[in-house]
Amino acid sequence: MKAIANGIILTEQGEITGKALLFDERFQGIVSPDEINADEFIDAQGRYIAPGLVDVHIHGYLGEDTSDGSEEGIRTIARGILANGVTSFLPTTMTVDWRELEAAFDVVRRLMPQSRDKDFDGAEIIGCHAEGPFIDPQRKGAQSADHILPPQADRLLAHRDIVRIVTMAPEMPGGLDFIKQITADSDIVVSIGHSSATYEQALEAIKAGASHITHLFNAMTGLNHRKPGIVGAALTTDVYAELIADAFHVHSGLFHLLHVAKGDRLVLVTDCTRAGGLPDGEYTLGGQPIFVKGIESRLQDGTIAGSVLHLNDAVRNLHRLGGVSLLDAVHAASLSAARSIGADERKGSIRHGKDADFILMDENCQVHATYVGGLRKYAKEN
Repeated sequence: MKAIANGIILTEQGEITGKALLFDERFQGIVSPDEINADEFIDAQGRYIAPGLVDVHIHGYLGEDTSDGSEEGIRTIARGILANGVTSFLPTTMTVDWRELEAAFDVVRRLMPQSRDKDFDGAEIIGCHAEGPFIDPQRKGAQSADHILPPQADRLLAHRDIVRIVTMAPEMPGGLDFIKQITADSDIVVSIGHSSATYEQALEAIKAGASHITHLFNAMTGLNHRKPGIVGAALTTDVYAELIADAFHVHSGLFHLLHVAKGDRLVLVTDCTRAGGLPDGEYTLGGQPIFVKGIESRLQDGTIAGSVLHLNDAVRNLHRLGGVSLLDAVHAASLSAARSIGADERKGSIRHGKDADFILMDENCQVHATYVGGLRKYAKEN
């Protein structure tokens, strides 16, 4: 048994001070300091003891990309994002050739059980997010038009063991039948994205079983008082909605509104590319060149192409730029994310019996230590 104390514990119910958190590979409880009976004691030094962050939409990091189908590449991503407080994630594929997608799925399939081992050097892989290839060519964004496919449930259901989210365009021919079959025959979450669906079509998709919106506002029909679009459907139903809170994809002036509208169904994601964690310059995404300068990542024609956002920075931005409490901002990147894919029995919050995934962070949301399954897997260098 281990104990960590002298910190501010962020729980589902609120902040707790003057207590100690007990854990082994799972959380064992929160007790008074005089009740500590542990083999190892950790001093949090006044920092926040927060649940590990869960990124359900991340393509790459440190020069690697999920769609490359490289085992070492995904290991590099898993290791690198520990410094950003991420303890579990969904490696996310792009719209590339279907054979390349299946190769990437196979790598995720092999690595998932390994990522739960104590000696795995990285965040746990809890599935895969397939962003495409069943999208609308008119809203492809930085996706490749050459590899877009019509909605085909059987193709995806062959990988139901590892795909946790699929981003698709419900207005494409066969889209609603796809949603119904996917949700009836698997636990895969259907997310509306890269879509030209009208408000009415989006509502039909939600009625059919779609429960998630991919990077809200981006690559979709926007909010208009006469044509509410996908954004209007997202804001007026109980679907989960992803937000890339880098203040570039979505203006920070909307952060507070989105929090008020969506509450615990707002999910912070990074949509990070292989350029994440690297200097400005030229990289690739889905086989296309992208150009990174500061927080902006674009194709040659100026189209926004993913991000270089760190999830802990998204938490800070939602908190400081959106006027959202730190507790709620953390939950948007942890508990809400885990719930959106049905992983909250094990992930997303500090609660007895859940995996002991947590981070130590300061008031600037800088991560000083990351624990996965009760083991410290990252420590910031002084």
